[in-house]
Amino acid sequence: MTERQESKQSVKEMNAAMLSSMEAPSRGWLVLAAALGAVVGWGAYAWGLQLVNGLGVAGINRPVMWGFYIINFVFWVGMSHSGTMVSAILRLTNANWRRPILRGAEAMTVFTITVAAMFPLIHLGRSWKLHYFIPFPNTLGLWPNFRSPLLWDIMAINTYIIGSSLFLYLGMLPDLAVVRDRKQGLAKTIYSILAMGWRGTAREWRVYHKASTLMAALIIPVAVSVHSIVSWDFAMTLVPGWHSTIFAPYFVIGAIFSGIAAVVTLILILRRAFQLEEFLTPGHMDNMGKVLLVVSLLWSYFYFAEVLTTWYGHKPIEWAVFTFTGDAYGFLLGLMVVGNTCITIPALCFRRVRRSGPAMLFISIFVNIGMFTERFLIVVPPLAHRNVPFMWGTYAPTWVELSITAAAFAGFGLLYVLFSRFMPIVAISDVHEGEALRSHHRLGRRTVSTMTEEG
Repeated sequence: MTERQESKQSVKEMNAAMLSSMEAPSRGWLVLAAALGAVVGWGAYAWGLQLVNGLGVAGINRPVMWGFYIINFVFWVGMSHSGTMVSAILRLTNANWRRPILRGAEAMTVFTITVAAMFPLIHLGRSWKLHYFIPFPNTLGLWPNFRSPLLWDIMAINTYIIGSSLFLYLGMLPDLAVVRDRKQGLAKTIYSILAMGWRGTAREWRVYHKASTLMAALIIPVAVSVHSIVSWDFAMTLVPGWHSTIFAPYFVIGAIFSGIAAVVTLILILRRAFQLEEFLTPGHMDNMGKVLLVVSLLWSYFYFAEVLTTWYGHKPIEWAVFTFTGDAYGFLLGLMVVGNTCITIPALCFRRVRRSGPAMLFISIFVNIGMFTERFLIVVPPLAHRNVPFMWGTYAPTWVELSITAAAFAGFGLLYVLFSRFMPIVAISDVHEGEALRSHHRLGRRTVSTMTEEG
């Protein structure tokens, strides 16, 4: 066999390995999809019950009028940020190790922001009144309230869904053409439409790289602005513990923190489920662990700064919220600090931990448990312990809220399982480009290629 034939065979083998998730579904895949669908169906039943009977079936009350629905909204919006944001940053910095993880991270963004978009609708109670959110004058002559956080949220979410979906789809164009060429019949027609006539000409690749760079540059400020708007839902109020100028950067760092942890979790699951060890190597875990360590340090600094400034100012009402949080929710506070700082930072300092799949899986899951707990502590204690004692109260979620929360996690998992079945979960063109770059060596002022003609 000639060197050119060996190169072609190698490309075909790599494509087959990276598209292994699109093969005929196994029994395990069908069982998993059915189980996730059942949980989503149960959550839909709970929501239907709420629509019929009203928000009284939830644990929301006075003064805690924001409960698990808003906690979930903030958590899922936050987790959505890192997928596209990390992908965009790594593209702009031209980090070569990024290539195998791009698609999984970008898909995570689209699905998490889709799940997040459901919670303002669920929290509204009268979900059929959603059209009042939309910023245009309606037939009743009622103009939108531009000072309402509901309006801010729907504009931010729509902007981010559109931007992240375009970013994901643009990156998939060359890979959809690869899938198109491997399919027959109706499937070939569908993927041909999705590939938009991609042929891989030199002009198409130039336009593709320019468009990818432009989208990466644009999506970063969009991601920062979206979670800043979510933070302003809290910071624009006069509720003690919320009215803080640090909330916007604090929320953005928290979003990146939870998002990177979710990306690590998904990469490890995909690596094991589809035997992608050749492409998702311990080196990728090592690099993601370093990024997670840096963001953990940043988050810990912001949390320390928030506590320090509140303690130093020592306004009785503000400090009472921190005291109440420590007394009533001491376990949750400890879980958050341990999960996000005390375990994460020391463990990720060691290279052996960063390159260990089980250790990174444990750390990444524990980080998101801590971040969900942090969202709870941001929302509930300030509302439960207001300015004067006659406004104090308690909050506990009901089975309806817990069912809808479980359905949100199952819905995200179901969307990801379906995506991995019908779309390439690894960025094929980026991986091949990375292999091509490795075959170039710099000698003085010249670049010498060791690639074959077809490589």
